This record gives sequence, structure tokens and C-alpha cells, in this order.
Amino acid sequence: MSSAATESAVSNTAGSDKPTVTVLDYGSGNVRSAVRALERAGAVVTLSAKPEDVLNADGLVVPGVGAFGSVMDELKAVDALRMIGRRVAGGRAVLGICVGMQVLFDAGVEHGTHREGMGEWPGTVELLPAPVVPHMGWNTVTAAEGSMLFEGVESERFYFVHSYGVQKWDFEVLQPKMRPPMVTWSEHGAPFIAAVENGPLCATQFHPEKSGDAGARMLRNWVNSLTKAAR
Repeated sequence: MSSAATESAVSNTAGSDKPTVTVLDYGSGNVRSAVRALERAGAVVTLSAKPEDVLNADGLVVPGVGAFGSVMDELKAVDALRMIGRRVAGGRAVLGICVGMQVLFDAGVEHGTHREGMGEWPGTVELLPAPVVPHMGWNTVTAAEGSMLFEGVESERFYFVHSYGVQKWDFEVLQPKMRPPMVTWSEHGAPFIAAVENGPLCATQFHPEKSGDAGARMLRNWVNSLTKAAR
């Protein structure tokens, strides 16, 4: 998106009751489909890595394409790790997509190389033990009970493109009143985490923007949650 288009998106928020969403622009590849899908879901969308846009939007989307380590390097280059951390600490909504979800876990191992992630959730991103990778195409999920993201699309299929995933979940509840994250699973060679909902921090391994009507409904659910949070 050009700077003029970004300024136009920002200016359009004036007098609008639509929630604002910033799609993090850090060189992760073609994100225009995500921008368009979020606009159709009812958000005013800005593609930017400027701190004022990242920190002040009602919602932040962190896309990700490519290798775990490369995405971590690109996020660090625009100071995104700090900004994402600030949003999460302040209870501000963040949605990670594909590798944008993977980097939220403890670590990733690709081609024998171990890289640290953001450590928001326990788990290591590893190669899927399947006869054929990447896992490319449509697949069903087993949605977490009470899921906000999957409301109305619990039995639908979503579009995946990945070779790596988190296959184990071991979340320690440190306080009796602590509400553990909701975890949604799918399977390719072995069960893997397809989505996590953890208060303001959500993420999907699949691409909702490429998942047809089901993905559109999921994005509307997320955008609608931003509207409710703003009330």
C-alpha cells in the first residue's frame, strides 16, 4: 500500500464506528489479500510498521510467510517484537497468521537450526511427520469449545500452506483463577495446533484470508470482537 493509501485509510477513521486494524508491514510478502479480507470483514485497515499505527489500532494483524528464523529477523528489524509485546501487555488485540502464529511460540527448528521465538506460548515449531509436505490445501479443524474465532464455522474447512507446526501443548496454569488459552487442532501426519485464543492474543496456522466463506466469517468474528472491546 502506498503512503498516500495509508494516509487515506487513517483519515477515513474519523467519524467512523468501524474498528481500526493495522496489518504489520515488515516485508513478509504479499499481504494485500489480508488487507482486502479485513476490509470486507468491516474494519478500516492500514498497512504499516509505524509505531503510532501499530500501537494505536484497535487490532493488529501479524502475517508471516517463509522461514521461522527469517520472519523473526524481519520482525526485529522494525522493532515489532517490542510493539507486539506492548499490545499484549496492555490487553490490545493481536492476530497472528501462519508464520505470524508460529513465532509466538517458544522456538522453531528448521533444517536443524534452532531459533528462539517470542515465547508467548509454550511449544516448538517442528517439521510435520507426514509423507508429503508442505501441508497445502483445505483441512478441517477441531475447534476449542466456546471458541470466539470459530463461532458459526466449527465444522468448516480452512486453507493451510505450511510444512512446520506445533504438535504438543503443555500449558501450565500458574494461578487457580487463570483462564488457559483455547486451542484448536488439525491433523496432517500428526495432530498440530491450528489456532490459539488467549485473551487479546489470537493466532491461526491457516490463512483465513484464503479460506473462502469460512475464513471470511472467522475474520468477521475477530473484527466484531474489536468493536465489543471498544465499548
